[in-house]
Amino acid sequence: MPKQLDQAPPELLADRLHRLGEGIGKVVYSSEHWVVKRHRTAEEMVALILVWKFLHKVARGLPGGIGAPLLHSPPRVVNLLRVLAQSLMVVVPKRYWHTKHVSQVLYKFVRRAKRGDSLARTHLVDSPLLPQLIQFPPKTVVIDGWPGWMTVSEATERVDTTLDRCIGTLAQANNFAAVETWLDRLLETRQAGWRSGLFSVDAHLKNFGVIGDRIVLLDTGGLTNRWGEIADKLAKDEQVRLPHVQLGLATALATRPDIAAKFNERWKSLVNRQVVVEILGADQRED
Repeated sequence: MPKQLDQAPPELLADRLHRLGEGIGKVVYSSEHWVVKRHRTAEEMVALILVWKFLHKVARGLPGGIGAPLLHSPPRVVNLLRVLAQSLMVVVPKRYWHTKHVSQVLYKFVRRAKRGDSLARTHLVDSPLLPQLIQFPPKTVVIDGWPGWMTVSEATERVDTTLDRCIGTLAQANNFAAVETWLDRLLETRQAGWRSGLFSVDAHLKNFGVIGDRIVLLDTGGLTNRWGEIADKLAKDEQVRLPHVQLGLATALATRPDIAAKFNERWKSLVNRQVVVEILGADQRED
């Protein structure tokens, strides 16, 4: 169970909380040591799905890969487009924007997010694999941007940085010994998760955070204990020739193909059906 406090940490109430990051389903605000989340409405999520569909369509339609930067648009641009999309949703007939594909994406995301959160709270709350979660009586906090305030009753330990930023910074400093240390910790963290009976089907480095010398999972939406989902993901991963590229390590390891090759070999030797079945254990798997 999350740690129960009689009152919210004073730092959450002392000053305005800064916008730290966001995803399809939530926006995250932070103080020095804690983060709180504002969950998006269904309309906001649909608008974001429409925006990303639009950006992908435009990027694919431009020749020579010149549209690729659109897929890395700054959050402010994406949010501006999201607000515009929400405005259009009010006046455009629902049948034009609430397509079958959009509904499927929204349903899949919401279902996965709720189920992943439930699995994490059941299996990982007291585990070092997650940031510490605390709960307290509801309090109103001041936040950056609209609506300027929100009521919260729980907060999560703030990470020092994300794993992709950590490795990227070390690579820029040519500290590749430390890079290899963090890559080893990533593999150890994944195996620790399997031993808890859970598997993440969304293991991109942006979904992991760093606290001290440990790696924690930031987004629990990809967690599952259903063997069918795990097997499907492993089958797809087996077709990936360069795991480090899929994980977002291409830039960091661009000058060290030797480290990339060694990591890819280790990844393939561990992230495969035989090893995952052995570590998860037949008694822990659910169909």
